Amino acid sequence: MDDTDIAVVRAFNRTVTQRTGVLGESYLSQLPLGEARVLWETGDRGCDVRTLRARLGLDSGYLSRLLRSLEGKGLVRVAGRQDDRRVRHVSLTKAGRLQHGQLDRRSDALAKSMLDGLPADSRDRLVASMRDVTRLLTIGAVDVAVVDPEAGDARWCLTEYFAELDRRFGSGFDPAASLPADAADLRAPAGLFVLARLHGQPVACGALKFHGPAPTELKRMWVAPEARGLGLGRRILAELEQQAAAHGSTVVRLETNRSLAEAIAMYRTAGYREVAPFNDERYADHWFEKQLTPPV
Repeated sequence: MDDTDIAVVRAFNRTVTQRTGVLGESYLSQLPLGEARVLWETGDRGCDVRTLRARLGLDSGYLSRLLRSLEGKGLVRVAGRQDDRRVRHVSLTKAGRLQHGQLDRRSDALAKSMLDGLPADSRDRLVASMRDVTRLLTIGAVDVAVVDPEAGDARWCLTEYFAELDRRFGSGFDPAASLPADAADLRAPAGLFVLARLHGQPVACGALKFHGPAPTELKRMWVAPEARGLGLGRRILAELEQQAAAHGSTVVRLETNRSLAEAIAMYRTAGYREVAPFNDERYADHWFEKQLTPPV
């Protein structure tokens, strides 16, 4: 990264803020940009305060001020959720729903105005570039960390992972019939569990089982369908390899099913070589291994 790169990013930011009109006192409505965005994200179905905070990346104090202002204008209500009064939930009032609809229509009109003045080929280039920028900025917002495998988000990922295997495997999938990788196996010192979150929501996971001087096993690799295409599988894989090397492992290995073609392709391009079966996993069709580079 050099000064030219930084200057290009800053120029891009200035152009976008000017072209989209966010520098004015209000944004596509009678509301300041921050309030308009909170109103939009709340939506017709409402949203928990903690979800809004994670989704928008806002400080809790600042979000509270925005919500108080929206409440004062009669656009939202903030109250304890019916099934759990400890969780604060935001919902739109009738006036808030009208404002939300207006914001939606004006947002469409603004987007159309940005494309109208361009010839077809330039319009296609701009839309494609916006997709790329959105994808790359989204990748940068993903947080990857080691967590307890029995934490709520970890358990949610594992439940979704098992459900997907059950749908995709020809004979279904029963975790009890598979080789064990219980919480105790995926927690230090026996192993570890890695979780990826996007805007506070779990979107991917992976785990390691350590076996002393024997090769370390990679387990529970999964990416949520809505987060695929962001390179999260490779990022989780790289994180697990780094963790394994940091724990003194020189070889990692894994088994997988033939129906997981995209995972098999990823492992092969990441330097894994197919080897003879090293366990009796009933759901496995392929076994892979990779030599690790020791950490510097």
